[in-house]
Amino acid sequence: MDNQRHAQLIITGRVQGVWFRASTKETADNLGIQGWVRNLPDGSVEVNAAGGNAVMEQFIRWCYQGPPGARVSKIDIKELEAADNPHGFRILR
Repeated sequence: MDNQRHAQLIITGRVQGVWFRASTKETADNLGIQGWVRNLPDGSVEVNAAGGNAVMEQFIRWCYQGPPGARVSKIDIKELEAADNPHGFRILR
């Protein structure tokens, strides 16, 4: 069985106003990732995501690209302790 990974991603660049959150949710749903995504006041996007190692690697690779129109300049990744995550993936306001 695939080990679980839980991480916080802070994604910077041109990531707001380009459907980044909605595309992140769609990608997470397709991969079975649990967690949430939200815009931050400084123009970056924060993602809190949990899933198996293999799907998390796919998800993080997607985050480096993002949706059309996005230009990701950097992702800071912080590994988190395993936690109870709600089922599904949400967009926080």
